Amino acid sequence: MRVTEITRPGGPEVLAPAVRPLPSPAAGEVLIRLAYAGVNRPDCLQRAGNYAPPPGASDLPGLEGAGTVEAVGTGVSWPRPGDEVCALFPGGAYAEAAVTPAAHCLPVPAPLSLKEAACLPETFFTVWSNVFMRGGLRAGERFLVHGGSSGIGTTAIQLAAAFGARVFATAGSADKCAACTDLGAERAINYREEDFVEVMEAEGGADVILDMVGSDYIPRNLKALATDGRLVQIAFLQGPKAEVNFGSLMVRRQTITGSTLRPQSVAAKAAIAEELRARVWPLLDAGRIAPVMDACFPLSDAAAAHARMEEGNHIGKIVLDTSA
Repeated sequence: MRVTEITRPGGPEVLAPAVRPLPSPAAGEVLIRLAYAGVNRPDCLQRAGNYAPPPGASDLPGLEGAGTVEAVGTGVSWPRPGDEVCALFPGGAYAEAAVTPAAHCLPVPAPLSLKEAACLPETFFTVWSNVFMRGGLRAGERFLVHGGSSGIGTTAIQLAAAFGARVFATAGSADKCAACTDLGAERAINYREEDFVEVMEAEGGADVILDMVGSDYIPRNLKALATDGRLVQIAFLQGPKAEVNFGSLMVRRQTITGSTLRPQSVAAKAAIAEELRARVWPLLDAGRIAPVMDACFPLSDAAAAHARMEEGNHIGKIVLDTSA
């Protein structure tokens, strides 16, 4: 099968086409003939040498995709060969086919194409597990997401709004801010022109903040949180270290939490998939929410997809056509 592999740590240019044997599903796994694969920030970190695959995972990048089940391992009752699914992968989705636990598969929502469905797993697993399962966001609460025009951001805005939260988002341009409000944010904050801390303080503080920036955003996020607010950290694009006043955190009863999806156990990710299927997939099936699409590149030009992501001008999701 054709794949795109990381030839050495470095920039997008280190991604190169290659040919590898077709993998076989082990017990509890499925082999999916992929139509499209999603491109995510962790793929870029892995390519740069800063995010090693977990033990036993493919060294190929690619954490999500959609296609047709080709074969199943022992003990798998669903999906079956011939079913169209989207799935979360531990790695290996930059390929014509890849294996993943059957419990990490979800049906393709009725209104969506395989290209759109390939955008769902990584962002929806991440947002649901962090904003709702860890952050405990409830209807009526104020929710702030940084990077509102990213794949994570566009997903978080739609889900939070769909479940009745008041949604705020930060973004770096007028066009990106407009995209956030179009998706359901009541206020988009251009961080180049406004201070999100001042905006949120004027609103009474955020009950939940989803952040992937880190560094000096961490103490600013805590200042922007309401009493009993929850800061959920999912990445550190500007660094993992900050100076925090824990005295203020204690007085205001704030919580700092967060998670990384990829290293979690098969069972943990299966539990997230079950919640998504029960609570979120009906919204997708009904067309109430949908992935925001930015660009599609051929698998053989994954380097251009990574360059597009790292330029920071995209709005929504980037995918690879694994047949091209």
